[in-house]
Amino acid sequence: MSEIEMIAIVIDGRSIQVKKDSTILQAALDNNIFIPALCNSELVEPYAACRLCIVEVDDGRKTKLVTSCNYPVRKPITVLTSSDKVLRNRTITLEMMLSRWPNVQVIKDLAKYVRIEKPRYEHPAVDLNPNACILCGLCMRICEQGIWENIINFTNRGAVRAVRMPYDSDQPHCIGCGACAEICPTGAIIMVDDPNQPHDADMVRRAGMRITEEMIKFDEEQCDMRGVGTAHLVEIMDAYDLLPVMNYQYGKHEDTSKISSDVLRTFFTKGKPDGCWLGCAMACAKAIENFELTTGPYKGEKVLVDGPEYETLGGSSNMGIFDPRFVIEYNFYCDTYGLDTISFSTGLSFVMECYEAGILDKEKTGGLEIPFGAKDAALELLHQIGRGEGFGLIAGKGIRYMKKYFVDNFGADPDFVFDIGMEAKGMEYSEYVTKESLAQQGGYGIALKGAQHDEAWLIFMDMVNKQIPTFEDKAEALHYFPMWRTWFGLCGLCKLPWNDVEPADNAETDEPAKVPGHVQGYCEVFEGVTGKPQTMDSLIRMSEKVYNFQRVFNLKMGFGKREHDVIPYRSAGPVTPREYESRQERYDAQLSEEARIDPSGMSTEEKVAATRKYRESQYEQLLDAVYKRRGWTNDGVPTIEKLQDLGVDFPDVIELVKKHGG
Repeated sequence: MSEIEMIAIVIDGRSIQVKKDSTILQAALDNNIFIPALCNSELVEPYAACRLCIVEVDDGRKTKLVTSCNYPVRKPITVLTSSDKVLRNRTITLEMMLSRWPNVQVIKDLAKYVRIEKPRYEHPAVDLNPNACILCGLCMRICEQGIWENIINFTNRGAVRAVRMPYDSDQPHCIGCGACAEICPTGAIIMVDDPNQPHDADMVRRAGMRITEEMIKFDEEQCDMRGVGTAHLVEIMDAYDLLPVMNYQYGKHEDTSKISSDVLRTFFTKGKPDGCWLGCAMACAKAIENFELTTGPYKGEKVLVDGPEYETLGGSSNMGIFDPRFVIEYNFYCDTYGLDTISFSTGLSFVMECYEAGILDKEKTGGLEIPFGAKDAALELLHQIGRGEGFGLIAGKGIRYMKKYFVDNFGADPDFVFDIGMEAKGMEYSEYVTKESLAQQGGYGIALKGAQHDEAWLIFMDMVNKQIPTFEDKAEALHYFPMWRTWFGLCGLCKLPWNDVEPADNAETDEPAKVPGHVQGYCEVFEGVTGKPQTMDSLIRMSEKVYNFQRVFNLKMGFGKREHDVIPYRSAGPVTPREYESRQERYDAQLSEEARIDPSGMSTEEKVAATRKYRESQYEQLLDAVYKRRGWTNDGVPTIEKLQDLGVDFPDVIELVKKHGG
């Protein structure tokens, strides 16, 4: 990262250091030097409409008046904020404002600051409303730049200039996010009653506006969700050896840069709102317009592609394919055929490894030659799945089906295909390598729905930041986070604003991984809608009731016990000698330091076996700890006491649980 260039400037006799390209106004505010301004906000780009922020600048060659809100500091300068020339111009501007809006408090306060008691002018369009619109433009700019809409704008000119919706009508795209009302300095914009009749709409809006402000201020330097969506994860996962490559064998690849967020940024449509719903300030959905397809029923047509997001990109690396156009095309056709990109790419990664292992060949695949990296064959198989024909009839049924089919019909080794077939409870793994995160192995294996990270994404807490070192710590995380993430689903809310942008002071909180400031915001949203005050614990308890009931329902369907929380071994460790050797230094050190086994003199096969024995034991101990924390039996069944405590001890529930030792 390049060093930040600092420039020495002088403001009103004070020498200060300023980041290059900072504005004079921002430099002054950062150093507690007051410069009046009406149209400025850190949430929008400078506009220089009010002209009150003028200052006198001496750049060494000449002296001039400039608007400080949009004057970038690029060399040493001397600034006067209240010279005679500045005050004379500022006073005239304020007198004209006061003559038109004599009762608006913010203008009265600024007039008093420059010692204006009464303006010398009479305005022909005087407005006596204390909440009059002063034409600062903040509302339309937050709508355009913050919410990525253009719901309101200026109409007319001169004395009849005003802020309006198009054609003076209600704009159907306005969802009442409240950003314009929040930023308005005079109270000219008010929110009407929400037709959904929440208990306290203002409480909901205030909580939402805090997220909007954080997105505008911090997103670009944190995750850049507004710029590239979840695609920013590609290079992060690769850097931490977590990007799935060739059916999760490896965690990084030399060609990852070809499908990085920088590459996808060149494809994404820019300057248009692309949130999942109108008004979403995160707007991480992303889309690509006018993409010309090269295969399938729409070959040669230019289409709109929704995405791709990280999971689709990670799915491509998992297939050993590092071509952005392939990613975009398979993204489009998965959407078109009603397939999810995770199940398709993880399933196809399994097929590709089986092909390379000799379990499959061209005869068995109906003529498809499909090793890792075979993008043409991958697209053809995708179309076969969509059409319901050929080898697609087998691959389209998922990994669990294929494992049994390959054993029964092709003589595959059942242990091998179970180890490399990345599914749990019939659901394909999402696109993260979990070998070095025991907590995430549990997050996938114990999840009620199968191997998806909707319940718990703990890789960074566990592997990178080392925040949950003990089994008990991991069990606590595997209690809290699945319950918390379940709550979003119960309430129909997106979880991304919870932790894909963080408050500036989040790292200083006691539990930064929980983003407590945002959890409090969701408590306020719930209370604002329902009128029922909530705490973090009460939100978790809501989910705990549902979660335990779901576990019981799994029991009713013949699942929901310890034997069903197993994971494919590749989720926990290296299956093949080649996998082990790709990270040999790491694995040897872990055998020595964690398992207390001296790897010297051992063959790679022996090391693989020793590593497996140790890691499988670790996973079983994790299950013990998680079941205990959740109030379940050692077989993973909710206890009667737990169900009674949660108030879901219905007679048929208790009867079912008793049959399974609860």
